[in-house]
Amino acid sequence: MKASIDLRDGVNFEGTTESGHTIGVDGPPEYGGRNLGARPMELVLLGMGACTAFDVVHILRKSRHQVTGCRVELEADRAEDVPKVFTHIRVNFFISGDKLTDKAVKRAVELSAEKYCSASIMLGKTAKISHSYQIISPNP
Repeated sequence: MKASIDLRDGVNFEGTTESGHTIGVDGPPEYGGRNLGARPMELVLLGMGACTAFDVVHILRKSRHQVTGCRVELEADRAEDVPKVFTHIRVNFFISGDKLTDKAVKRAVELSAEKYCSASIMLGKTAKISHSYQIISPNP
C-alpha cells in the first residue's frame, strides 16, 4: 500500500492514496491551519471506523443477512502529553436491515474487533477499545 502527502499552503496538505483518491488534511488554527481539511488524528479514527464498518457489513452479508444501513459513531480520548495517542476509543454501531438478529450482529462486531479489522487491532496496542451496537428496525 502506498500513499503520499503534499504540502499545499501553511499546514494544509493533500493526501493521495494508491487508488487515486485525494483528501484534504489541515492543522488547527493555533498551528497555522485554516480548517480546510480533517486533522490527521481524525483521519486515523475515521480509518478505523471505516475498517470495522466494512468488516461488520461484509460478515453479515456473507452470512446472508440483509443489511440496509450501517453507521459507526466513534469517540476517542487522547493522552494529555506528547505523543497524544488514543487511550480509549468507544465504537458504537447502528445497524439496520431485515431480520437482523442480536446474535448475528454481536458475532460480526466481535469478529471485526478480534480478527479482521487491522486498524482496530493496531490501535488496540495503545488504546482500550470498547464496542456497542444497536439494531435499528426498518421503517414499516
